[in-house]
Amino acid sequence: MATDKKKARNIRREIREKLANDVLRDALGRFAEAYPTSREKAFANVPDVAALRAQLRDVKQAAVTDIDAIADTFVAEATKRGSTVFRAHDGDAITAYLLQLCREKHVKRIVKSKSMATEEIQLNRALEAAGMHVKETDLGEWIIALAGQRPSHMVLPAIHLNRRQVADYMTTELGHDVDPDIPSMVQQARATLREEFLQADLGITGANFGVAENGAIGLFTNEGNGRLVSTLPPIHVVIIGYEKLVRTLRDAVPIMRLLPRSATGQLMTSYLTMLAGSIPTLVERDGRWVEEQKELHIILLDGGRKQIAQDETFQQVYQCVRCGSCLNVCPVYTLVGGHVYGHIYTGGIGAILTAFLHGMHDFSQFSGLCTGCRRCTEVCPGMIDIPQLIAALRAKMVSEHGLPLPTRAFFEQVISNRKVFHTLLRCASLAQKPFQSGALIRHLPLFLANFTKERSLPAIAAVPLRDRLAKRMTPPAPPSTRVAFFSGCTFDFVYPETGESVVTVLQHLGMTVSFPLAQGCCGKPVAGLGDQATAVVMAKHNIEVFERENADVLLCACPTCTETWLDYAHLLAAEPEWAARARALAGRVREFCGFVAEAYAQRGMLDATPGATKVTYHDSCHLNRGLHVTAQPRQLLAAADGYALVEMRDCAKCCGMAGAFGMTYADLARPILAQKIQHIKDTGADIVAVACPACMMQLRGGLDQQAPEIQVKHVADLLAESIRTGGE
Repeated sequence: MATDKKKARNIRREIREKLANDVLRDALGRFAEAYPTSREKAFANVPDVAALRAQLRDVKQAAVTDIDAIADTFVAEATKRGSTVFRAHDGDAITAYLLQLCREKHVKRIVKSKSMATEEIQLNRALEAAGMHVKETDLGEWIIALAGQRPSHMVLPAIHLNRRQVADYMTTELGHDVDPDIPSMVQQARATLREEFLQADLGITGANFGVAENGAIGLFTNEGNGRLVSTLPPIHVVIIGYEKLVRTLRDAVPIMRLLPRSATGQLMTSYLTMLAGSIPTLVERDGRWVEEQKELHIILLDGGRKQIAQDETFQQVYQCVRCGSCLNVCPVYTLVGGHVYGHIYTGGIGAILTAFLHGMHDFSQFSGLCTGCRRCTEVCPGMIDIPQLIAALRAKMVSEHGLPLPTRAFFEQVISNRKVFHTLLRCASLAQKPFQSGALIRHLPLFLANFTKERSLPAIAAVPLRDRLAKRMTPPAPPSTRVAFFSGCTFDFVYPETGESVVTVLQHLGMTVSFPLAQGCCGKPVAGLGDQATAVVMAKHNIEVFERENADVLLCACPTCTETWLDYAHLLAAEPEWAARARALAGRVREFCGFVAEAYAQRGMLDATPGATKVTYHDSCHLNRGLHVTAQPRQLLAAADGYALVEMRDCAKCCGMAGAFGMTYADLARPILAQKIQHIKDTGADIVAVACPACMMQLRGGLDQQAPEIQVKHVADLLAESIRTGGE
């Protein structure tokens, strides 16, 4: 990976500028709203979408594990069919190869059909500097070239522009007024580009896949320009990365079926072009059209891709088919676009590619924009766990370059030291009083004011859960189920009343509950920022504490804490003995809603009891897409006495908290929260139920300032209230 120092971006200024860009917000917002429906319709005739995605994943995994042999076969078969194949280590090698080719063949005019690989290596700039006339022919690429910009999306490069802006750019280029009428603009663009196709000496395209068994490349296009670029000029150059190679044509089938549906909601693109070897073409020689054998040059680009293939963690990247579906559902991308959330490649997958193809410095400048909501993984045709890979890259970055000194000191000396951390939290409950209003902080002074803009913050509880539960614990009463409660920091020091509700529900079920006072933070805040070493220390501490409990169940009411416990074995993989201890405990770890719903079902307590109070439910990202617990909270709400469940629109969309993200990027968290609050208000509900303390913090803070009549309660609180009032 490149580690050269470059000028740092002012990412926060860029965010503010894009959030203030109404055209951008409108364009991205409308597309984000329409995309899920289009995608759903496109997959309606696929009987088993999960199986098709698994097939693509398996094909790509098989390819990456044998990529050198597959590349050798591809080169041999392509050469056998008349292609000239060049293996390029990096972009400089490609540029040198093409400049030499252009000199030898007297090339002056070049047409291109969209290739993100050429954007990656900034090929146009190098060719133009050498005196070449280079013209993009994809409509979107042509438009952003006129604008002097780079793509903001891998499939829809000009998605951030509206038709009036496009008309202005075309007016400048064509020298006459262009009306912002889309059909008219398309016709004028075609007329202009037609001459470019006819006069070109060389055409450059990318490829969506390359087939080793016959040396063929496959190209998806919607405008026909890909076929014109690849057939009209006497020389065709294909630039394809190693990650695009598959073993057989049959292996390319899931790509053909999934990519168009995932990218644009089409069953198939307008054109699927397959090219294998050199073909005859007509060229003009001395005023006459004659048939000559067309030259086909295939450039196989490494540029960091083979390094990815050799890394067991990051091999998943080869499962990407560059459809852009992850961008289309990303709550951050759909607010600010790819010029902020990206370098060359955009969004979460772009952050990962940037780390390997351009270096950790470029990755680090926008790696924190991932909320970890996993909507990208949910729609990715290759089933890539993008948030997990970003987290792994953060850990890699910290291991290589370390943390800033203040952050490292806080992690090592405070948060990982339970006694120090808890003492500071108790002190904070006293220090906050000048700003506190009941259980909330509605205003902060000076540079802290941005944190309480359009939302309130929770106050640290005067009496933490650990102090309250001393009176609530009962001695073991065999043969009851013994539950050891891991509260996490938020329930212990911010929402202790909800922690008490958890205990009320468990005791009502006849279970014996213990609360180990030595328990500490689960370590997610530390691991999330890449400090694996400190996270290991914290994991070992908690494992030792809960081993001593010897409980039947280790219960968490926070989905993030639950996932962290389940990940301890992976975190401790380098120490087999500790990993084994972590796995043994993981077998007993349960999340509150799933566990209680199961217990209620066994006791016949899940019968719906409709009531007059409307309650809606917000799905936590970690609970829904991480732990796959979706039906159980709704079953519990239906069983709670006196409530009528009404579903909200986009119930599973991120609320904008996402751990540290909600504070670090408050400017982004606010509009995400505002959309969620509007959806809550639209239901007419009196209460919004959650099953995650971070979501409770975000929604309670936003509703306090924007719709204070709506309450936010944890599922455990509603169940406890039902129990206290005599319901089942």
